[in-house]
Amino acid sequence: MNALLAFFLGQLTLALLIFAFIKFFIFGDPPPPSHLTRPRTPSSSSRLNRKKSSLLRPQLPTTTENILAKTYYNVKGHQPESLDWFNVLVAQTIAQLRADAHHDGAILKSLNEVLNGGQRPDSIGEVRVTEINLGEEYPIFSNCRVIPVEGEDGIGGPRLQARLDVDLADCITLGVETKLVLNYPKRLVAVLPVALAVSVVRFSGTLSLSFIPAAHPSSSSDSEDQSFSPTTLSFSFLPDYRLDLSVRSLVGSRARLQDVPKIAQLVEARIHQWFDERCVEPRVQQIVLPSLWPRKRNTRGPEDPPSDEEEEVDESILGDTPLAKTQPDTPVEDSLEARMAEEGKKLRQADGRAPIDETPTKNPETLRRRPLHRAMNSMQGIRLPGGFS
Repeated sequence: MNALLAFFLGQLTLALLIFAFIKFFIFGDPPPPSHLTRPRTPSSSSRLNRKKSSLLRPQLPTTTENILAKTYYNVKGHQPESLDWFNVLVAQTIAQLRADAHHDGAILKSLNEVLNGGQRPDSIGEVRVTEINLGEEYPIFSNCRVIPVEGEDGIGGPRLQARLDVDLADCITLGVETKLVLNYPKRLVAVLPVALAVSVVRFSGTLSLSFIPAAHPSSSSDSEDQSFSPTTLSFSFLPDYRLDLSVRSLVGSRARLQDVPKIAQLVEARIHQWFDERCVEPRVQQIVLPSLWPRKRNTRGPEDPPSDEEEEVDESILGDTPLAKTQPDTPVEDSLEARMAEEGKKLRQADGRAPIDETPTKNPETLRRRPLHRAMNSMQGIRLPGGFS
């Protein structure tokens, strides 16, 4: 009896739940439109903006102290580092440059253009390079240390600078010869031949390297007018460098003066002045660094197919050739059939099978296609670039 009563109570409870669900959730009245559409307030729009900005994780301001702490570098107590791996890379680069210079002779042409270009005084004749020696040794970098220097680095804090000791003992020689022309009281009164050879036998100093990040313009409306400075790497040498030169001179044609001390002093002073004005602190040289973001067009592999840019270049080259402009609209087989018929007619005339004075049949289609066929024959010996023939 109790089991039967419990069964009926369960069925009644389930029926009440189904009835309430159908009445209130299915057949219930919809809410008024005022509850569906709410006016957008400034607070809601600000929440949307915050959601968009939250896509990028918040980043703490990067400072020089933060970089040094995360790289475990103590500028006060860190020991100077040797640069053996860097010396190997520099030596490979210099060796390749020397090999390229000896292979194609481009350095000789460039030096002649530099020495004879620009505004040359009238008292100096044409300068000709007589000797070039690029040396056999390589510079040795050592004792690298990072120190803070005055000035902002763009990320907060003092600017970091790497200093490297460099030493080179070699014989890098450049020899030239020219003529000193005396144009007073009249032009070409006297001509004095001069031969000069300058060799760098020793260079040592301290190289300073510093990284200057790019200055991004502000996002204001007039940001297009602002100049954008790219990321650069600046380098210079400290004033206590050592540059030893060897100057050999030969003046005159018959009674020659060899190794004149005054000429050696003038040449050494001029070279030191040129170097100080360009590479010695407080003056620096800046090198614009390229973008280091990986790009597909810069990717190379052992079996990479030609890129789309190369295929577009080949198509553009083919489009400019006469073949692309003189291709016939009719099939080539029709022109070949017309020519074969004409050749067969000539053979029959030679064998006596047809009258010699027989006028060939003038087919309008054959005459119209014949010039196009000649154009095709004239293009058979042309080899097109890009792998087309």
